[in-house]
Amino acid sequence: MTDRRRNNGPPSGTRAPVFASLLRSTTGEAAQRPHRTRRPDELRKIFLKTGLIPSANGSSYLEIKPARSVDNRSLIAPATSLKIACTVHGPRPLPRSANFSPNLVLTTHVKYAPFAHRRRKAHIRDASERDLGVHLETAIRGAIIAERWPKSALDVTITVLEVEDDRWWGDASGWSDASWGMMNVLAGCITAAAAAIADARIDCLDLVSGGVAALVSDDEQTAKKDQSLGGRLVLDPDPSEHQNIVAACVVAYLPGRDEITELWLKGDTSHGPLVKGKRASGHDMLIDGAVDAAKGVQTVLSVAVMESGERFTKLSHHLQDMKADTDIEMKT
Repeated sequence: MTDRRRNNGPPSGTRAPVFASLLRSTTGEAAQRPHRTRRPDELRKIFLKTGLIPSANGSSYLEIKPARSVDNRSLIAPATSLKIACTVHGPRPLPRSANFSPNLVLTTHVKYAPFAHRRRKAHIRDASERDLGVHLETAIRGAIIAERWPKSALDVTITVLEVEDDRWWGDASGWSDASWGMMNVLAGCITAAAAAIADARIDCLDLVSGGVAALVSDDEQTAKKDQSLGGRLVLDPDPSEHQNIVAACVVAYLPGRDEITELWLKGDTSHGPLVKGKRASGHDMLIDGAVDAAKGVQTVLSVAVMESGERFTKLSHHLQDMKADTDIEMKT
């Protein structure tokens, strides 16, 4: 049904043109296509801050810096980064009409901003956003101590402000068939939600963090070579930096308990790499790599939660001092 109160855009979305002459030139595709300069086990820089939305019980903002610099002389759009905002409302009492629940009722909502992707998103959530919400709910539910909040509800809302490209613009003809960028989005949502829940003072078993690993082949020569090796493992992959992603895995990991609360694996993992002359399991290698990536993200998450605790302590002391000064004035 069309909303007559809003100027609706094209239903299929739009994207800015890229000139084919530039992409096929000698200074186009070969020069402009980004390449991974990080080590296979090196993660990108992460910015994580809590307490940025005063109206929410807990909030966080996560941003992953692009691994490559921006070339202003090119007509190709600049590098994109991952930007996620998370708000937590609750625990709040359930309405009287709701059934009794001995545990905390958790609700997750993931929504892309209309301008988050090169293809403009609609105002109504699509299937990919609903899938991300289901994965996020499973990841968080395994970390929260739900028994301590009976007859209560908790709402976790994720807004993806900017998302990484699934492919580079030189591969724009078939970019819609690749959804590898959703793996990084889910990992970022898990980390941002964990920071916001800790900022809301919700009891948890441990801080859950998200990590991503992938088996990739960079070019045709490497692809032929890696076909017998099953690809090579990289942590925190940027989909636009690799021509061929064989498989990818994202996990939600509790480091203190050494547990995985959510696992999402996609791709062909039947042919794993050769390790010491033996064919390794692609599933095991991807899961271990994603866990290592989650451990690296855990360091940033721990620092952000510590800053949130220090800010909460200072605020509590300030309120106590104000209350003490008010009591003295009333007595005099």
